[in-house]
Amino acid sequence: MDLKTPLYDAHLKAGGKMVSFAGYMLPVQYKDGGVIKEHLAVRNQVGLFDVSHMGEVVYEGKDALANLQYVLTNDFSNLEIGRVRYTLMCNKNGGVIDDLLVYKCSAEKYLLVVNAANREKDVTWMKQHLFGEVEFSDQSDRFVQIALQGPNAKEIIGQLTKEEEIPKKYYSFVEDANVGSVSCILSRTGYTGEFGYELYCRPEDGLKLWDLLLKSGQKYGIIPCGLGARDTLRLEAGMPLYGHEMTEEITPLETDLSFAVKMNKKEFIGKQAILDKGEPKITRIGLQLTERGIAREGANIYFNGKKIGQITSGTMCPFINKACAMALVEKGIVEIGSPIDVEVRGKKITAEVVAIPFVKK
Repeated sequence: MDLKTPLYDAHLKAGGKMVSFAGYMLPVQYKDGGVIKEHLAVRNQVGLFDVSHMGEVVYEGKDALANLQYVLTNDFSNLEIGRVRYTLMCNKNGGVIDDLLVYKCSAEKYLLVVNAANREKDVTWMKQHLFGEVEFSDQSDRFVQIALQGPNAKEIIGQLTKEEEIPKKYYSFVEDANVGSVSCILSRTGYTGEFGYELYCRPEDGLKLWDLLLKSGQKYGIIPCGLGARDTLRLEAGMPLYGHEMTEEITPLETDLSFAVKMNKKEFIGKQAILDKGEPKITRIGLQLTERGIAREGANIYFNGKKIGQITSGTMCPFINKACAMALVEKGIVEIGSPIDVEVRGKKITAEVVAIPFVKK
């Protein structure tokens, strides 16, 4: 049976259309909004998301850093306390088990945020590879996570939080911030391509924080937003999604995430397999349809009549009002501006290779 977040009743009250997602019942959209309205609210004003389905795990102890260095692809040896870093976790064949964020809370304590659908798999994998003096705990049930995203997010947080408790830099956080009267982790992160924050609080404070943000954000145009807008926003911003642009068969280098893979580290799980594969033979591209249609996941892509890859994510992007998609294709065949064909419902429609992200802000 699907779980409910502590904000479930608030979603029903607001007219949320609830769907099953990653083992939880979550709103895909709201009756007074809809995906397009919610998407545009985030781009132009501000939107509020319940992302409590995400997982949180903690590494703590003398060898916490050594464990992260081994199990994750990025380098955390120079990560400062109060900063956040994106990374991937690979299997021994170099494929991606998950992508996640690492928060450095202290010299010996790290909070990791993992994808909801991968939580159990990730926890099992991490436990299997623990070594040395380290304590590992799955603390997912101890957090409600709320995302406040959009250009007006700063004004709302500024009304509720002391200046010194507001993180100033992108990918930074304050561990013990007070937003209104709610104690939480306040993080300058997000999955929309917009200015915004992610807030982590205790489950018993979740509804209070949600209502407080909605009330304080009324004059800034805030509306609650669902999974539908979250997906169109991340795609428009060119952000990859696990299970689409990343899988256990695709290495990070094959989906253009080399920035989060530090091959100069002494060792990490999957490093040797990535080296053995050599130069990637596929790559991730962005494309924009030049005639009517939507390129959906799994659609074949052709260049000069030859199949070169498949769509991994595609939709109509509301802010730019264009149908866009990301795809994995053979490397070195097309470039920005190349004309390609996408097979949609048995018919080939034209598209053009464009730069990622699709939205320029």
